[in-house]
Amino acid sequence: MSGHSKWATIKHKKAKEDSKRGKVFTKLIREITVAAREGGGDPNGNSKLRLILEKAKSANMPSDNVARAIKKGTGELGGGAAFESSVYEGYGPHGVAVMIETLSDNKNRTVSDLRHIFTKQGGALAESGAVGWMFDHKGVIRATGSMTEDELIEKLLDYNIDDVRLDDGIFSVTCKKQDLDAIKKAVEKLGLKVESAQLEWVAKSPVSLGDKSKEESVYKFLEALDDHDDVQNVYANLGD
Repeated sequence: MSGHSKWATIKHKKAKEDSKRGKVFTKLIREITVAAREGGGDPNGNSKLRLILEKAKSANMPSDNVARAIKKGTGELGGGAAFESSVYEGYGPHGVAVMIETLSDNKNRTVSDLRHIFTKQGGALAESGAVGWMFDHKGVIRATGSMTEDELIEKLLDYNIDDVRLDDGIFSVTCKKQDLDAIKKAVEKLGLKVESAQLEWVAKSPVSLGDKSKEESVYKFLEALDDHDDVQNVYANLGD
């Protein structure tokens, strides 16, 4: 079983708050547009789009916004910038390793903005591969429901899961990328409410700073990254 990232739990709660303010819609529209452009507008044949649409549904995103984003991606609707996906790596305050997924229509602007955030917070943007080896790209399902951690582990024994955690009422089930859809369906069949199911950069060995003030400075930095319009997801190897 892998270590736990406290930032993952904080980020999940933050995303729910952002969705209440509609802040998350802009990022979701970009994700939907790119997914439709890359794999077509039919979620039945585009698993990436299907997962993003479920995320949009949980954020209460209006169906008209979803439909327009899909049509922009498939070319049925004109307009809209051509967003490109990128992954950036770096070191945050106190040497915490960070992976950042972006969707941008201007990479030069994005890199400049990210570098500014890193520098301002006492970190440094790094070359590709600098910290990527500290993470695995895995499927992560987050769900809620009336069940203990041990009960969920027992019920998922027949599935190829890597880790099951329960923190602040939220289950996190980690699995290999190719098993994400099957295990998500299994979790739903158990009666749990799936809050999110997506591919994430999971730290192989989360580190503990052992100092609350240091942790707070890292969370402030991670939130600054997460709040940038071009940033879709932020992952760190900061553990309990």
